[in-house]
Amino acid sequence: MSTSFSEHALQLYTVRIVLAINLIMFAVEMIAGWLAESTGLMADSLDMLADGAVYGLTLYAIGRSNKEKKLAAWAAAIGQFILSLWLAFEVVRRFLGGSDPLGWVMIGISTLALAGNYISFVLLEKLKSGEAHLKAAWIFTKYDILANLGVIISGAMVLGLGTNLPDLIIGTLIAILVFYGTFEIFDAVKETSS
Repeated sequence: MSTSFSEHALQLYTVRIVLAINLIMFAVEMIAGWLAESTGLMADSLDMLADGAVYGLTLYAIGRSNKEKKLAAWAAAIGQFILSLWLAFEVVRRFLGGSDPLGWVMIGISTLALAGNYISFVLLEKLKSGEAHLKAAWIFTKYDILANLGVIISGAMVLGLGTNLPDLIIGTLIAILVFYGTFEIFDAVKETSS
């Protein structure tokens, strides 16, 4: 299925905006997660970085052959899988080594990330049908919104309960969510192949 010049231009414009949002939020969440000792924020920031890579691959694939678009989606899924394993390792490391997350930072930064992901989701919603690389980008963003909500809730629980356990739990859940998203992308690629 070929796209017109205007569709191609809209895809490029949209993905560039979403890429910028994700790279900015990666930096903000990583710094805040490190300072606040929050596994949830750090996991979400790394998910933003992975998304940035996906959007970069998506930019590469726009206007290219269907084979290249599918390869970009596959590469995104493999990157997502590797990230899920790293996130699981980080949760175990912090569980064994201990941490003292700042719940108010988790809530504030995740609320900001949620706003950025919602804007990205709305923009990508218009592009998600049809091509594998665009559908993969939309899937990543959908899961980011769920992760942001989870970090906000766990931040409130850290504040209320005075323990790091909610932060470790949300870090684990984000790792599982990222892992599950890998297979949803594989399925999206298969659907576009049939």
